[in-house]
Amino acid sequence: MLSTNSEQTRRKPNAVDAHVGQRIRQRREWQNMSQTTLGEAIGVTFQQVQKYEKGVNRVGAGRLQQISKALKVEPSYFFEDTLNKIRSEERSASNQINIPPEVVEFVVSKEGIELIRAFSRVGDYRVRRRIVMLVKSLGAHER
Repeated sequence: MLSTNSEQTRRKPNAVDAHVGQRIRQRREWQNMSQTTLGEAIGVTFQQVQKYEKGVNRVGAGRLQQISKALKVEPSYFFEDTLNKIRSEERSASNQINIPPEVVEFVVSKEGIELIRAFSRVGDYRVRRRIVMLVKSLGAHER
């Protein structure tokens, strides 16, 4: 017997939903936009935006279109790298690039995004190399 219970028939978020949520968060932070501001732009609460970003709730096609407009990107932006991600998960561990979790965590953090944004604006290669050397030096003193 088929159940009509919406909880049983509703699809739960999956890895792609989580990826889309992560991309929403990255783009929102890149735009220096708060969850509240994005929520107001698309007609939902900041809590709902938070659930989208964490991959707890799925983002429907219409809502994704609204988010795309608010964040000034094409809807396809949110799916970029999903194929690469799936392929990398299918590869054996020996073929994968081993990025420490703390590095990934930093890169997607607010500070990481701010640092990457600022660093990407530095056009002179020599200055960029000096910045890298400075940060390495500062990090060595922290240990």
